[in-house]
Amino acid sequence: MLAAPAAALADPVKVGFVSTLSGPPAALGVHMRDGFLLAVKELGGKLGGQPAEVVVVDDELKPDVAVSKVKALLERDKVDIVAGTVFSNVLMAIQKPVLANETFLISANAGPSPLAGKGCSPYFFSASYQNDQVHSVMGQYAQDKGFKRVILITPNYQAGKDAMAGFKRHYKGEVVEEIFTQLGQLDFSAELAKIQAAKPDAIFTFMPGGMGVNLVKQYQQAGLAGQIPFLSSFTIDETTLPATQDAAVGLLSGAEWAPDLDTPQNKAFVAAYEKEYGVVPSLYAAQGYDAAMLIDGALKATGGKVADKEAFRKALASAPFKSVRGDFSFNTNGFPIQDFYVVKAVKRPDGRYATQIQSKVFDNAADAYVGECPLK
Repeated sequence: MLAAPAAALADPVKVGFVSTLSGPPAALGVHMRDGFLLAVKELGGKLGGQPAEVVVVDDELKPDVAVSKVKALLERDKVDIVAGTVFSNVLMAIQKPVLANETFLISANAGPSPLAGKGCSPYFFSASYQNDQVHSVMGQYAQDKGFKRVILITPNYQAGKDAMAGFKRHYKGEVVEEIFTQLGQLDFSAELAKIQAAKPDAIFTFMPGGMGVNLVKQYQQAGLAGQIPFLSSFTIDETTLPATQDAAVGLLSGAEWAPDLDTPQNKAFVAAYEKEYGVVPSLYAAQGYDAAMLIDGALKATGGKVADKEAFRKALASAPFKSVRGDFSFNTNGFPIQDFYVVKAVKRPDGRYATQIQSKVFDNAADAYVGECPLK
């Protein structure tokens, strides 16, 4: 009897990929998932040289749904790694069962402050950023521009609170008002009336997905676009620009990545993503791609095994891959040390909308919570 080929005998590496794939914010989750799957495809359907099985689940932006689906990934599917998560409220819900099971959890987007500080875990790594950091870019920008009075507007959940904290870390002017909206809110007429009455020097907002699309359109319709500078993070990007189009052109955001970032890995990634999916990739796609490449690099270092958890943790912590972002290393809390930029929405010569880097604001930046993390 002929022996089966070695590849057939190898246990596949199983990754449970949790993403928001329904409702107004679905574009974010689709980009993140597609970036991850593009990397796996480029790696020949393998991670670390081992056959890879990626089980994708839709968290529906409902923490309780996410927890039940993640428990199924752990108990039924016996996944080796859980990855993904767009929204911080989902990540904060699923991190409990995942980390209690001593399963590695790799975020491709959400970066809530509790997991960077006292709640850090040797089993958690972020392939994206700590939530506050991208918002800190715009706080520093507002400070540098001399804006004296600013209104902040974000959804009322963990990432919204982190957004305000991040902005205020570097902005020393007057915060006229902090407006919290419902997560998923699509009508901002009441908030825009407040802004119009207060006449601040600028507003800063974090409104991902469909929320951001509506806010940008309504801001322009209210006649505020030419009057009050609109600063944002995760509001104007390649997931929302196809809907906002010219209404967003010229508006500024904070980001740790843009499609025109000049690294060999990024040029190859952007070209491959546009060819594969027919759209311009967003930072969610770039982070999903990097998350897969991080897992691949760590598995290569451990011979394709996750079972020796300390060896796999050390492999992940060494950031054994070349990020599309260029500079990228891990701090002791499992969050990246990386560069951050101001980016601007533009219409490219090919008619597609994208963000472009305007300036670097922070170089090799660490997050503000790492000192609270007991890991060394």
